[in-house]
Amino acid sequence: MIQQVKIKIGKGDLIIETGRMAKQANGAVYARYEGSAVLATACCGSSNITGLDYVPLQVEYNEKFYAAGKIPGGFLKREGRPKDKEILVCRLIDRPMRPLFDKAFGREIQIVPTVVSSDQINPPDMIAMVAASASVVISDIPFDGPVGAVRIAQVDGELVINPTFEQIDKSTLEIIVSGTKDGITMVEGGASEVSEETMLSAIHMAEEIISDICDAQIELAKAVGKEKLPIVISDLKLDKSDEIRSYAYEKMEKACFVLGKFNRYDAIKEVKTETLEKFRDSIPEEDEKLFYALFESMEYEIVRKSILEKGIRTDGRGVEEIRPISCEIDVLPRTHGSALFTRGETQSLAVTTLGTVYDEQMVDNIDGEKSFNNFMLHYNFPPFSVGETGRMGTGRREIGHGHLAYRAIEAILPEKSKFPYTIRIVSEILESNGSSSMATVCGGTLSLLNAGVPIKKPVAGIAMGLISDESNAVVLSDILGEEDHLGDMDFKVTGTEDGITAFQMDIKISGVSAELMEKALLQAKKGRLHILNIMNETIKSPAESLSKFAPKIISFSIDTEKIGLVIGPGGKNIKAIAEKSGAEIKIDNDGKVAIYGKTQDGTDMAEAMVKGLIEEPEVGRIYSGTVKKILDFGAFIEILPGKEGLCHISKLSRDRVNKVTDVLNIDQEISVKLLEIDRMGRLNLSYVDALESQQKNDTK
Repeated sequence: MIQQVKIKIGKGDLIIETGRMAKQANGAVYARYEGSAVLATACCGSSNITGLDYVPLQVEYNEKFYAAGKIPGGFLKREGRPKDKEILVCRLIDRPMRPLFDKAFGREIQIVPTVVSSDQINPPDMIAMVAASASVVISDIPFDGPVGAVRIAQVDGELVINPTFEQIDKSTLEIIVSGTKDGITMVEGGASEVSEETMLSAIHMAEEIISDICDAQIELAKAVGKEKLPIVISDLKLDKSDEIRSYAYEKMEKACFVLGKFNRYDAIKEVKTETLEKFRDSIPEEDEKLFYALFESMEYEIVRKSILEKGIRTDGRGVEEIRPISCEIDVLPRTHGSALFTRGETQSLAVTTLGTVYDEQMVDNIDGEKSFNNFMLHYNFPPFSVGETGRMGTGRREIGHGHLAYRAIEAILPEKSKFPYTIRIVSEILESNGSSSMATVCGGTLSLLNAGVPIKKPVAGIAMGLISDESNAVVLSDILGEEDHLGDMDFKVTGTEDGITAFQMDIKISGVSAELMEKALLQAKKGRLHILNIMNETIKSPAESLSKFAPKIISFSIDTEKIGLVIGPGGKNIKAIAEKSGAEIKIDNDGKVAIYGKTQDGTDMAEAMVKGLIEEPEVGRIYSGTVKKILDFGAFIEILPGKEGLCHISKLSRDRVNKVTDVLNIDQEISVKLLEIDRMGRLNLSYVDALESQQKNDTK
């Protein structure tokens, strides 16, 4: 039986339907908003895997090109590996839903939201987030949901619910907010230096809509929802757990506050090993997981209790204290811009490379026509950064962290018309103990300044955390890896001294109050300004000139009627310029000319040659010309591409000249002065010797 619910969101209706498609899945819904639609399915494995300490969840959001009436590019003409955008949406769906599955369920869970229709007006990702939750809510998979999601944008000073692609492009704030009936659990987005107050207003607007979306899913589940599968709670208990805890607790209290990440890990490991040896007879091999789980709970309790009651963290810092920071620039000799940003035990080597329009990244997706990006940021997290071995490559984590840093920095980049370079930043994480994505933002900014990129303002980022209980809540600045793992919130904010540029928040508890979120934002601003001050001590404004190794780019505009003249028949003129100068020339239909060269001399030569083609001769000006033809009465000199004038034999010298060839040779380059343009448009020239030419040019 087909069943559907409808929710008014913004200017349109979100319709969630089940019972018509994919009926063999544990749960399946077809969700539609205007002309965009998503089919989301949820399935789980048939058997329980015992002893898992994580939720085996896979989210596979995918966009079909047929949804927008398009055929994929490439040789195969079919959808291939997930695009970065699809992976980012997978993360948006995964993060708020994962904590709501019980680890004890122990079955593999796979959620597959598929975009099957796209009107290229309304983004399908929000539909997919709601559809993914609804497919699990109506299924037999145990889930402590539902989850709702909405996008909020600020357009022309007004907050807009579920904006269109066009509105997003014009927005100064764009965030995605997700949550349950109990409160907000995830926020992610970017902005153009908006205030903390504006951010809070957007989040508050989303809360009521999310609640309505959750109500609709509950209504659908009441009508067609399946009975939930049982969760098998293990009855295994660790013998002598109280005795083990009593023996090890005080030792763990000391170990948890040893300074230095690896020193602390070693100290905790030593306590575990010592305790295991002492109680070995009481702990069979199959109970070792319970033993280590006991230590995990002790560490959780000790670290959180210290922060809540004493305001002291594992590395000895106060709750608002930021780790020591060092900034270096120009650390690599051959790159266009480089920086080494170190904060505590987290370090990013950020490198900026400048390219030309030919280095832009082409993006082919279902949102609209192919687009070209002239800014890229790539984040690498090799296993050695945490002292481990492992596979090298780019996973979902790297793409997600890189995208957050991308949004943070994109807001402060110069307009392409003012700085016509393609920019690529690569962040190599060399050490990690908390918030390497924020180190990427800081290091990336420093490398841009070192490269001479005229950014609007420096931008920095900070990661915040939260430790709370029933009676108290403490916001932490610049969190460590342990505080992220043991805490209740991971909250990253980036921005300039004037406002926020990117925002990401994941909450592991049911929700946080507006007052607590305001406190976290203001504390984050204080930390951000502290970091910016340190960065400014190293470099505050862009380098005066670009690296000598960077490509040289000159851009200017010409009359559209003269484009054909520059290109020439069959591209003859433009090819000749490129061959002689060694530069590449690109001319748009609107007359914008961009010249790219490896050397400044080659770029300048190409510019002079292009401008020479469209330039009108000016009487009284001295030109560098080339002898093209010699006759008895004088020589024809090319002073501009395609423009020749006559230098009469009487104008070759103050003294008498018997033969033109006594003074000039074919292809000789000489300086001549344009004396007049007669009524027939002919150019009359006078030879200027080298010394006189130099003097006249110096005077000019």
